[in-house]
Amino acid sequence: MNSAANATPTAPTVQPDSFLTLHYRLSGIDGTEHVSTFDMSPSTLQMGGGQLAATLEHCLLGLGVGERHVFELEAEDAFGPHNPRLVERIARSALPPEIELKENSLIEFAAPDGGIPGTQGGFAGFLRELTDTSALFDFNHPLAGQAVHFEVEIIGIL
Repeated sequence: MNSAANATPTAPTVQPDSFLTLHYRLSGIDGTEHVSTFDMSPSTLQMGGGQLAATLEHCLLGLGVGERHVFELEAEDAFGPHNPRLVERIARSALPPEIELKENSLIEFAAPDGGIPGTQGGFAGFLRELTDTSALFDFNHPLAGQAVHFEVEIIGIL
């Protein structure tokens, strides 16, 4: 008798190359919600595709369809510590004239090689302070240096 033929198929779990449908919520330890799909359509993502931080993807590994978990991540395990070297004052005259400058907003830049803002060829900085002559940008992830709650519900795995 072939025992493999009688084996019950195992339910799929999230693997490093899985394509997922899920709901997720990212909030601060104080409860401040930063992003949530629970009141919207679920998200889809390709594990390892850069759509979600690698540290958050790591939390998903091994979860199955229908599982819902809340992970509490210290700053170092979420988006890393805030790096003061990524805060830079830039002369306004050195900034592209087409960029609309507004304090407390995220400004997207093309990469020096001409990449498109918001893609792997671009980058973004949070405009912290604006004077007549300069702008202070923080190029850290907005949640760098903060502990977070990461709540997920796995809906489907391909």
